[in-house]
Amino acid sequence: MFTLAQARHLVATLHPRVDELIRVRADLAELQADLTTHGVSALGGRPEVKALEARLYAVLDEIQQHGIEVKSVAPVLLDFPGERDGRQVLWCWLEGDSDVRWYHRADCGFAGRRPI
Repeated sequence: MFTLAQARHLVATLHPRVDELIRVRADLAELQADLTTHGVSALGGRPEVKALEARLYAVLDEIQQHGIEVKSVAPVLLDFPGERDGRQVLWCWLEGDSDVRWYHRADCGFAGRRPI
């Protein structure tokens, strides 16, 4: 369980890992598109696909080891289990957000997001 302050601190602390995740995700998408379309890519070939996939999963694992739920990779969506007014919630951070500014009840999902 995270307090809002803890969730915000982790987002700031893990920002370099999230940036890396976004870079790896983009490189992997571009490499796969090039290989599918042209059979070659300036980013490499099959070995580089495997290396990027391995790096993507390693970064995801590193983030999840903190108890954070990774709900999506594109866009990056992170949920931090917490409590608000005696009810279980998920503090919610979406790629592009400057801070944790949303939450939703655990049983309502993304559609139930509310501003903090």
